[in-house]
Amino acid sequence: MAIIRKLGIDLGTANTLVFVPHKGVILNEPSVVAISTETKKVLAVGEEAKVMIGRTPETIIAHRPLRDGVIADYRVTEAMLRYFIQKALGRMRFLRPDVMISVPAGVTSTERRAVIEAALRAGARNAYVIKEPILAAIGAGLPIYEAHGNMVVDIGGGTTDSAIIALGGIVSANSVKIAGNKIDQAIADYIKEKLNLAIGERTAEEIKISIGSAVPVEHELTCTIKGRDFLTGLPRTTEISTNQVVEAIRGSLEGMLRSIKMTLQDAPPELAADIMSDGIVMTGGGSLLRNIDELVHRSTGVPARVANDALFCVAKGTGTALEHLDTYKASVMMKR
Repeated sequence: MAIIRKLGIDLGTANTLVFVPHKGVILNEPSVVAISTETKKVLAVGEEAKVMIGRTPETIIAHRPLRDGVIADYRVTEAMLRYFIQKALGRMRFLRPDVMISVPAGVTSTERRAVIEAALRAGARNAYVIKEPILAAIGAGLPIYEAHGNMVVDIGGGTTDSAIIALGGIVSANSVKIAGNKIDQAIADYIKEKLNLAIGERTAEEIKISIGSAVPVEHELTCTIKGRDFLTGLPRTTEISTNQVVEAIRGSLEGMLRSIKMTLQDAPPELAADIMSDGIVMTGGGSLLRNIDELVHRSTGVPARVANDALFCVAKGTGTALEHLDTYKASVMMKR
């Protein structure tokens, strides 16, 4: 059995992915922790805890310790990291691995320190952090060390990071706290307002995945939804279509597009020419929304494409950066 000495962690608001060099992504679980309000003990983490969201008695709270890509609850994040590190190590949990963690482009030095402290306390021997757009570009196979502009847009659960990268560094970047979770919330709000139905965040996410689109479509899909009627207070079933979802999420997508445009506007002319010819590469779970590359193209005039394995690009980038620390040391922001 191979000994795991290095772990890459894509610490996301919605999901946490753990990558092991030469093995790939070995864990992909929701960033959710269930805690007892009486004993303050962690009862469940990841998939087990997500099932509890919206279904817990008063004595249990299921919540996400990361908000908008950064640590909102330090103690719970530490417990979550410990769980993921130990689960990845399996029987070798006495080992202290080197850990590389992704952080949003707009992270502050205090927030960055909090991630490193949490990783060290959770059992890492050394902890490193790199900004998500760099990792997404590495994971998508972009040649980031060339004197050539590459643009990546990483849409996660809490943040949308867009960046133009050349010679191994970020030349122009923008990070906005509008991403997958805000889109889910927009769908829930629309259904509440237009259909008088209360639904939970899991249902909203399922609607987005099964029938959602970034632009109106000719051949619509429909989805049956179950929730609580606002007028009677009783359970009710209704239907929603793709173009209704498009209408619901328009405002959230406009916020993301503004951020992408600002990154392009800040680009030096030479790099702007490179991006015009090569296009924008989209990564992260949010880029799997139908036709989002088409929306970005229409809005910016720049061709856009979704990367292969878009969901795993940041995680793959952490593994590559860990394996070649000397190559990427200019991008690594801090270690212990």
